[in-house]
Amino acid sequence: MINIRDAIHGAIEIEKHELPVLDSYFFQRLREIKQTGFAEHSFPGATHTRYIHSLGATHTITQIFQSIFSPNKLKLPAEAYKRFRALARFSAMLHDIGHGPLSHTTEFAMPEVHKLKVPGAKKSNRKASHEDYTLKILLDSPLTPILEKATAHFGFTPLHIAAAIESHIEVNDDFFLEKVDGQTIDFRPILHQLISSELDADRMDYLRRDSYQCGVNYGVFEYDWILSNLTFHINENDSKCYLALGHRGLYAFEDFLLSRYHMFLMVYLHHKTVVFDEMLSNFLNDPTCDYHLPADIEQYAHCTDSHLYSHLSNSQNQWAKRIVEKRPYRMLLETHSGIPNTEKAREQQERLFKKLKNDLEDRNIPFIANTSVSELSKYFGKSDHTIYVRYDNLFSEPSFIPLQKCTSLFTQYPNTRAVSRLYVDEHDYIQIRKDGKGSALDFD
Repeated sequence: MINIRDAIHGAIEIEKHELPVLDSYFFQRLREIKQTGFAEHSFPGATHTRYIHSLGATHTITQIFQSIFSPNKLKLPAEAYKRFRALARFSAMLHDIGHGPLSHTTEFAMPEVHKLKVPGAKKSNRKASHEDYTLKILLDSPLTPILEKATAHFGFTPLHIAAAIESHIEVNDDFFLEKVDGQTIDFRPILHQLISSELDADRMDYLRRDSYQCGVNYGVFEYDWILSNLTFHINENDSKCYLALGHRGLYAFEDFLLSRYHMFLMVYLHHKTVVFDEMLSNFLNDPTCDYHLPADIEQYAHCTDSHLYSHLSNSQNQWAKRIVEKRPYRMLLETHSGIPNTEKAREQQERLFKKLKNDLEDRNIPFIANTSVSELSKYFGKSDHTIYVRYDNLFSEPSFIPLQKCTSLFTQYPNTRAVSRLYVDEHDYIQIRKDGKGSALDFD
């Protein structure tokens, strides 16, 4: 076992059987993938990587697992405890291993998913995502035999790790089934929820880490209190085990959900981050662009941030040059929808955006138009991701109620909020502002 120092968690323990995976090229590659893409242009401290986030998620999921599956909460057989804990750690360690350069930013450049030839995947012409590359790396890459050796002692395979990360993966054995008090329980739902749900280890690490690195407080939440209130619920209808939260942690959960929502609006969708994303998108979609992310997984392993920047530096494309020279278009207008205001105010903002956009087109001024959407919850209403709230009763057994029925946050807050922006070149920006009255910028 080794310890790795971390600014968020202190010492992160890596267990002996995990070291070959940690030392593999595929995992070490994450050192060269920035966690928050272009966010460093707005928040200079945001230079941390997917590597340290993956280690942080591993540490976090271990704390969550041990809190939920402690002997005083659930009498899971010792062998089952060991194998589920090992699986949870690997799922957190590897959940982001398929990310491309600058994390989400380069998914524009990914090939059609069928070209990856992911084992067991259905044929599709859609664009591949980093999740697809994650599955390919887990199931069919030079990392696969390393993983098989690392997990053999615990009785599972890379397929089971993939199944914990992605709920649609089919597994035909009984690995996730275990007897508790004479009842056979399916633990796959909760093991999946630990890494992908409204209250998962992924979010709990990246919110704390990103807010710390960016120097903001939006992602700060009561981690210890939520952790101490996490528990489980065995649904008698389907004999499946789901994630649950003690009712005393409900308000901390609401704060956690809003923290993520506001991090998206104020950090991840910052106007400067967005314009760099848009310029890269323009470059990747330009007919002269010859940059693409390969379907060959061994070639893909060499696609890092520096690989992308090297290509941009050698390009004569105007968008590539702007990115390299740090000369983004400048924001001319920003409007918001989903704000709890009058219908009249919303329509006024929409008219203003359309008026200015039309004015730019009439004057043949190049511009970038973008609408970014932040959603309060992407899991709301999905039955396979249901989290329960546990209410303890003095004279009867505890009751478990779906989370969305225990908080008004999902109905009182708009689930999505759209931020629309117009950007123009610096020289055009100055000229437009100079024009003043009589233009579309006459907001009065």
